[in-house]
Amino acid sequence: MGFLLSRWNKSLRESPQLHCTMCGIWALFGSDDCLAVQCLSAMKIAHRGPDAFRFENVNGYTNCCFGFHRLAVVDQLFGMQPIRVKKYPYLWLCYNGEIYNHVKLQHHFEFEYQTKVDGEIILHLYDKGGIEQTVCMLDGVFAFILLDTANKKVFLGRDTYGVRPLFKAMTEDGFLAVCSEAKGLVNLKHSMTPFLKVEPFLPGHYEVLDLKPNGKVASVEMVKFHHCRDEPLHALYDSVEKLFPGFEIETVKSNLRILFDNAIKKRLMTHRRIGCLLSGGLDSSLVAATLLKQLKAAQVQYPLQTFAIGMEDSPDLLAARKVANHIGSEHHEVLFNSEEGIQALDEVIFSLETYDITTVRASVGMYLISKYIRKNTDSVVIFSGEGSDELTQGYIYFHKAPSPEKAEEESERLLKELYLFDVLRADRTTAAHGLELRVPFLDHRFSSYYLSLPPDMRIPKNGIEKHLLRETFEDSDLIPKEILWRPKEAFSDGITSVKNSWFRILQEYVEHQVDDTMMAAAAQKFPFNTPKTKEGYYYRQIFEHHYPGRADWLTHYWMPRWINATDPSARTLTHYKSAAKA
Repeated sequence: MGFLLSRWNKSLRESPQLHCTMCGIWALFGSDDCLAVQCLSAMKIAHRGPDAFRFENVNGYTNCCFGFHRLAVVDQLFGMQPIRVKKYPYLWLCYNGEIYNHVKLQHHFEFEYQTKVDGEIILHLYDKGGIEQTVCMLDGVFAFILLDTANKKVFLGRDTYGVRPLFKAMTEDGFLAVCSEAKGLVNLKHSMTPFLKVEPFLPGHYEVLDLKPNGKVASVEMVKFHHCRDEPLHALYDSVEKLFPGFEIETVKSNLRILFDNAIKKRLMTHRRIGCLLSGGLDSSLVAATLLKQLKAAQVQYPLQTFAIGMEDSPDLLAARKVANHIGSEHHEVLFNSEEGIQALDEVIFSLETYDITTVRASVGMYLISKYIRKNTDSVVIFSGEGSDELTQGYIYFHKAPSPEKAEEESERLLKELYLFDVLRADRTTAAHGLELRVPFLDHRFSSYYLSLPPDMRIPKNGIEKHLLRETFEDSDLIPKEILWRPKEAFSDGITSVKNSWFRILQEYVEHQVDDTMMAAAAQKFPFNTPKTKEGYYYRQIFEHHYPGRADWLTHYWMPRWINATDPSARTLTHYKSAAKA
């Protein structure tokens, strides 16, 4: 289709399947304050679902309610929430996510559906086998609130990697508030608690709560239902072709290709137009190329739109252009300058709900490109390469890992913390503009298989990180060879030229905003996660303006391991410098 800088295709044509919804969910149980006032907080997440909004009280519980913002990515008629079906009048479901195996499960268990919404499967599975069986059977990304008024229970659940966000606030007297983003909870009122503690709900967990007659709740148990290393229970009902046993390199490569193809294919589930972020790095290039191949196989009528962002002389723009030309996508380049990037910082930090340095840096480009996509195209479901660096040991500091076993531990730690960093960035920057992100590298089957491989297969080899992943697609001609073997470039670095990195542009700007006196008093002003640099101080200041006293949402700053790093940028590492000169 060639390359486009400012032209776009406005026609919306029918896509492969009908199903699924991206949205914002919000619920209160046992509110002492007027719900009409409290529900104003739900409007703080309206960006997550710009198509429709519903606010609904729970029958028999005047102080309990649900709020729902909808981006219609499926069943336009029956897609509103909370979902309730005639068969289970006592069940109320509010969820954000996509359940990719809902049709397979429906057919396998012969469930009778009332809607075409993928989330309806949660109601049927719960009725059949209870909450633990339900969450273990869901192949997809999700955050949900399930109310069972017959058994007086409330259930909360979140997917393995926290791809879909969920926050909660709960007081000692049993008031519970739940929301897709923390900003929908921080201004809630509660008579017993002037400052409501808001915290992220842990990925890979579900919580069981008792619902009392007065609408208050009491937590019964918090259960971890899935570890990223374990093959998920839903694999038993998967239609993916049989994998070959053993760890011979050709066997492993074949299995990885099968699972990666499957990860993309199942994510085509939508009736809205699909697009793809393309930085020109290995991960996004593999996603874009495989996605285009799958869309053609599904006989989708529109061209795949790919999107790259950068400043003049950005290596990402050049690399992305090569990939787009190779695969034949309708390619869009978004140029921005340092002033536009700096001006976006306040909005970005408000959207992110974090002050982590590398997350903020990387989010500016993603926020601006999402803004462009929303304003100028009809692509709504956006594929991206998030999760690959954590899974496949793609960060440059993995070259310094003391052993394959230590590298394996670090990879799993990074995956466990994705919800605080890269997955948080990817969700908030896209959702801020009403887009829905899909991340095939974090597919349950693909990731659990990759983590099951011997540790020494997964480490960098011959000075090249992600060697196994590159080798897997060596003979496929999916993407140009120079891209397949392109060294790691952090998104926040690749959008600018090597001569003047984005992090240096930011640091130069911040130098004039934060003086030495402010830095000297930093520990006193910010005793928790005290910023060590002026850049960190500047981001923290913006964060505290929007979310005063909420610094504990970030447990620690993201930093490379095994090296004496003082900055998270890959361009500050000696390995990067030597690779760049080579």
